[in-house]
Amino acid sequence: MIAVLFISLIVFFLLGVPVAISLGLSSCLALLVSGDIPLLVLDQRAFVALDSFPLMAIPLFILAGVIMEHGGISERLINLANAISGHFYGGLGIVTVVTTMFFAAISGSSVAATAALGSILIPAMIKRGYHPNFAGSTQAVSGTLGIIIPPSIPLILYGVAAGASIGDLFIAGMVPGIVIGIGLIIVVVILAKKRNYLKEPRKSGNEVWQAFIKALPALIMPFIILGGIYSGIFTATESAGVAVVYALIVSIVFYRSINLKNIGKVLTQATSTTASIMFILATAGLFSWVLTIQNVPQQVAEMITSMSDNPTVFLIFVVLLLLLIGMFMETNASIIILAPILAPVASELGIDPVHFGIVMIVTLAIGMVTPPLGLNLFVAGKIANLRLDQLTRGMIPFYAAILIALLLITFIPFISMGLVQLFK
Repeated sequence: MIAVLFISLIVFFLLGVPVAISLGLSSCLALLVSGDIPLLVLDQRAFVALDSFPLMAIPLFILAGVIMEHGGISERLINLANAISGHFYGGLGIVTVVTTMFFAAISGSSVAATAALGSILIPAMIKRGYHPNFAGSTQAVSGTLGIIIPPSIPLILYGVAAGASIGDLFIAGMVPGIVIGIGLIIVVVILAKKRNYLKEPRKSGNEVWQAFIKALPALIMPFIILGGIYSGIFTATESAGVAVVYALIVSIVFYRSINLKNIGKVLTQATSTTASIMFILATAGLFSWVLTIQNVPQQVAEMITSMSDNPTVFLIFVVLLLLLIGMFMETNASIIILAPILAPVASELGIDPVHFGIVMIVTLAIGMVTPPLGLNLFVAGKIANLRLDQLTRGMIPFYAAILIALLLITFIPFISMGLVQLFK
């Protein structure tokens, strides 16, 4: 049954079958081979995978992000980042990283951040004389921050799959996101100096203040979400509903960019994105259930602990495994399938489940910018009009930075757990 499950999954991937359908079909074939489990279970387990209160946060956070995206937030965040950092070497490159960090604290999506900001910043960088593969790679790798800095959809999925506190995961993702952002900025500055890219004119104090005031309503949202969770006013799931209401108020009252004419487009986009993610979650949940009834998690745990019970060795193994899997499998599906298998082993070895979750998410985020399935590369490449191989060459210095950041986050737990311990 397990052989059929994995062999059929690999065959479907090689045939180019979408991830969600591949997971569902391979699970169906495995049940057919078993012969003693009725196929009616397929429907039941897929529904059970989605029947979770914390998962309600996903469509709500997606809707909040889409509302802010259509509400003109991208331009205001770019203007603020440009006012703060545009006058340094590689000004627009730094603006790209900083803006994406701001946007990540609102959208919770890597691809959304890359598409929404890249459509503005990549052409702007190219126009100012930046090489297209530098412009595209800077935006693509910055987009990975969208699933690390809270609120993050993958963090919610890990919390559900591993039974970890979503509120703690949100807090734990903040400093790692900043560490990665700083690493990317250092690479941008070094490359900009080497290639003599233009600086942007320094903004006056008044211009910086005006840019800050215009972006302030959007910047407040992450503080409302995290503050509400940790003050006990609402849960992580309820915070998503608060985020939607706040996003609507900001976009309608302050920015006046959402109205009856475009609200339909906003809802359609949010619904489409939610449906695609939920389809993956349903089939990934079914796949994970098949693994569970065949005791695969227990067998994997025994195999790993028999090789070594050293937490450092285990973390190295997990990082290498997830880097490989992230190249070929969609992030959300990877989390739903692997978190229930790996998280218990990590806990058994004394690794905090929240810290382990951050390590998982950061490692899988790198898969968003590694071929052949790096979604951010395809989005940025399309905007920059570059082939995948051309864009990947520009990614090499950024790979070094993000891998160094990953090692620091993995082996210095305080980076992710410091704020969590402070708030407890």
